Amino acid sequence: MTLDPRSCPDGESEITIDFEQGAPVGLNGKKIPPVQLIEDLNEIGGTNGIGRVDLVENRVVGMKSRGVYETPGGTLIMAAHRELESLCLDRQTRYHKDILSVTYAQLVYEGHWFTPLREALDAFVAKTQEVVTGSVTLGLYKGNLTVKSRTSPYSLYRADIASFDTGNYDQHDAEGFINLLGLPASVRSRLNSKKYETLARTV
Repeated sequence: MTLDPRSCPDGESEITIDFEQGAPVGLNGKKIPPVQLIEDLNEIGGTNGIGRVDLVENRVVGMKSRGVYETPGGTLIMAAHRELESLCLDRQTRYHKDILSVTYAQLVYEGHWFTPLREALDAFVAKTQEVVTGSVTLGLYKGNLTVKSRTSPYSLYRADIASFDTGNYDQHDAEGFINLLGLPASVRSRLNSKKYETLARTV
């Protein structure tokens, strides 16, 4: 049961969820079986007011309905997993996985589990999760969830590359980048200019 945030403990609770290839496998460095892990996280999350959702749904049959759900453990796992993916997946893979996650959710919600499409999406997701291994530390306080840290042996984050002050990044490289990305806008801005009118527009 998820407590009302006003009834939650006054102190912050800090937990670390461990993952292996995208699957939650432990809590605070200790390996825990899946069912027990969910039960433990339900208890921890619920005690700290995490995981209650009040929403209006669009049912498959066309009506709207209001639903109030409680999923403390699921909320904690999803938040931690999302943060670990942000650390381990490249930009394009993460982008397309986020898009397909909506398709997947709709597919399952509408009862299309035993379909080739669901199997194909599972294969895609399984491939993306090969590097999603590591740990995420969360802070829980009266219904609020904050990310304290993320760590992974497959982390794509490198401080010496991400920083503009280390000397490993040449800011002049951005000039060509800007010129190329801005080319369509530049051509469009010249469309009605006098200079552009003198050019042949037939391809």
